[in-house]
Amino acid sequence: GQQLRVPAHGEPGVGGEPPGDLFVQIHIAPHRWFRLEARDVWLDLPIAPWEAALGATVRVPTLAGKVDLKIPKGAQTDQQLRLRGRGLPGSPAGDQFVVLKIVAPPAQSPADEALYKEMAAHLQTNPRQALES
Repeated sequence: GQQLRVPAHGEPGVGGEPPGDLFVQIHIAPHRWFRLEARDVWLDLPIAPWEAALGATVRVPTLAGKVDLKIPKGAQTDQQLRLRGRGLPGSPAGDQFVVLKIVAPPAQSPADEALYKEMAAHLQTNPRQALES
């Protein structure tokens, strides 16, 4: 929505007068990975359950290229991590926020199902506990 003025590059003036100013309206097209809020860039990052539970270092796209991001041990879905200064350039530059999205792999074989059953028996967690209060 920002507008830029380019002096003397508009239409020619009437009766031989010098050209007027050119005004350019800036629009940023949507991106398939990033969304923009002011100067900050947001990215939803899919991660595996073991990366969330154990912590990991993963490559993350930014506007300037890929960087390594440390996923903390015990990370949760919708947790936000900030990459300072990796948003839109400017003074000050924006930040990039990475929103973690844990993606559970499907149980495609009997061995996969057995592993999930073992996890359910061993970990004994109730992700809906807060809803029962």
